[in-house]
Amino acid sequence: MDTARSIALFVAAAIAEIGGAWLVWQGVREHRGWLWIGAGVIALGIYGFVATLQPDAHFGRILAAYGGVFVAGSLLWGMAMDGFRPDRYDVIGALVCLVGVAVIMYAPRSA
Repeated sequence: MDTARSIALFVAAAIAEIGGAWLVWQGVREHRGWLWIGAGVIALGIYGFVATLQPDAHFGRILAAYGGVFVAGSLLWGMAMDGFRPDRYDVIGALVCLVGVAVIMYAPRSA
């Protein structure tokens, strides 16, 4: 159950962080205005909170693993929201990152 909860939290964190960064990007780079920027800042704050809900108590481990989720999630977000089409190296790199997430977070450890 902890693994399923952890994965769900990583997905929620990715949506908040990547979505927040995208909103800020849209507000600034696409000139959509301060409402977009403000919504992005709020979403980024939510990301920071969601990350604290992970079952593992080690900040460094959580953020290191989340880095891999961020890589893969960013590519997916770009596909969904901006029409980005990753090439095979993007896909391979994202898969390598997700394997790293699995090793960092879910490898058996002695207590």
